[in-house]
Amino acid sequence: MEAKQYPVTEIRKVVPHQPGVYFFYNKEQAIIYVGKAKNLKKRVSSYFNKKHLTSLKTQRMVEEITSVSFTIVNSEYEALLLENNLIKTTQPRYNILLKDDKTYPYICITKEPFPRVIVTRQPCADSGHYYGPFTDIKNLYRMLELIRSLYTIRTCSYNLTPENIRKHKFKVCLEYHMKHCKGPCEGRQTEESYNQEIAEIETFLKGNMSAIKKNFKEKMYQAAQMMDYKDAQSYKEKITALDNYQAKSTITNPQIGDMDVFAILSDIKSAFISYLQIKEGAIIFTQTTEIKKQLDELDEEILPLIILHFREKYASTASEALVNLPINTSLDKLTISVPKIGDKRRLVELAIKNALFLKKEALTRQEDNQKRTYKPLELLQKELRLKSLPLHIECFDNSNIQGAHPVAAMVVFKNGKPAKKEYRHFNIKTVVGPDDFASMREVVGRRYTRLIEENQKLPDLIVIDGGKGQLSAAVITLQELGIYGQVAIIGIAKRLEEIYYPEDSYPLHLSKQSPALKLLQQIRNEAHRFAITFHRDKRSKASFKSQLDIIPGIGPKTITTLLQHFGSVQNIKEVDLDTLAKQIGHKKAIQVKEHLK
Repeated sequence: MEAKQYPVTEIRKVVPHQPGVYFFYNKEQAIIYVGKAKNLKKRVSSYFNKKHLTSLKTQRMVEEITSVSFTIVNSEYEALLLENNLIKTTQPRYNILLKDDKTYPYICITKEPFPRVIVTRQPCADSGHYYGPFTDIKNLYRMLELIRSLYTIRTCSYNLTPENIRKHKFKVCLEYHMKHCKGPCEGRQTEESYNQEIAEIETFLKGNMSAIKKNFKEKMYQAAQMMDYKDAQSYKEKITALDNYQAKSTITNPQIGDMDVFAILSDIKSAFISYLQIKEGAIIFTQTTEIKKQLDELDEEILPLIILHFREKYASTASEALVNLPINTSLDKLTISVPKIGDKRRLVELAIKNALFLKKEALTRQEDNQKRTYKPLELLQKELRLKSLPLHIECFDNSNIQGAHPVAAMVVFKNGKPAKKEYRHFNIKTVVGPDDFASMREVVGRRYTRLIEENQKLPDLIVIDGGKGQLSAAVITLQELGIYGQVAIIGIAKRLEEIYYPEDSYPLHLSKQSPALKLLQQIRNEAHRFAITFHRDKRSKASFKSQLDIIPGIGPKTITTLLQHFGSVQNIKEVDLDTLAKQIGHKKAIQVKEHLK
């Protein structure tokens, strides 16, 4: 959606006192937030008022904003609709993203002669009418089983066109002989009769049970009056099956009618939503979901979006919604209330109960994850006799082949997990030749000199990939920096997995099955992988350049262009002359091709 952008400094001049939707952009001109407001000027200005800006997340977002645009609408409800659509299409970084769970199954009534009733996870509007999605798979198949006991619909995939039926291309199957199908494939059931059953199935899927039962009762009485007692008994059994199915659903007061029920509970990071869809006083559908917050949004701000999203997603036509807290936003033609007593209150309490269960489940899952994370760290602290829990570990490794292209790498583990954004590569600058000890001194010195200068927190444990010599080199550097003793440091030798301590001649051997040793091995192996990858890339680039450096007329800029675009000499050999010429010009392309022959 295109709208004129204004610099942040012009907000007070240009933004009007009207309802609408506003957009925040960063320096790359990407939309990072979409919001709605009754009064655009008041709402947008509040983000730039430091007195009202208490959330750290919101402060971080505001720091990124370089320009603002807006769209005026007639009402707050129109603003909510527009905001909801734009969030889905633009997916801004700082908005709550309401995802469509397309993996949930749907019931589809196909668009074909003698339609089938099938289950699918990939809805396509052109292929049929869809009902769902269903989050409770057991209920889905219970519903299908009921449909097939009430109606005689085909399960085959034959193309039952009038021409194919007339030509007798198909034969009835076992389903016909079991009286589960009336044999439309041989013309034993008319399309009109079949479609009447399909229409009733659609009524059932929409939750209108009373209409289905009324129809069955009328047919039962008609059959009884005509003394067709076998047919009457069949309809009676169908009514009983419907009653049994409804009994397994949560029944409230049938006089309540159709409505939606929403409950929202939240903590600092997430909002927990429970949605109940009520048809004729029975709960026909439920869903609970967790939504990650982006800007410490209030429940009152999240709930209108949730109501709009779920009603649209599950095609609700109810004119009333029950919620567990009041909201200021009015939704067109939808009555929203917070019931205090009676059956409606019990429905809200049921929704709250489901949301609360999801919240507790998330908390339990988080605690279990923490226990799984901390257990090896606690064992590591105990077995290495560390003063504190090693929540922040840094590991160093060198890589070179006979002194060529010496590099080093450092990996960081926080809470027992890789923190890949904090990994670092080091080109060795001050060491000539294959001297691992001097290289280790250089990279350790560079790393912790920088942390000290930037007043950043030191790690809880430093791991050196190597034996006594590499460890001693790192210790000397820490002593020179004045931080030796402030940080625990060990070395781990590859061959026997021996762990060395400073100033201790004898290594420590941990059990091969120890979770603490396995964590140290994981950290050491990750550092080794990171260093080797860096070294391999550096050698590859050097080899690439060496073959191109000797070509007359090919300078560093051309080599860089070739390196960035093709990646290897082999790739350059394989591309045609015209492709190469597009990058470096026809004359140079001929020179490169001639040389590489």
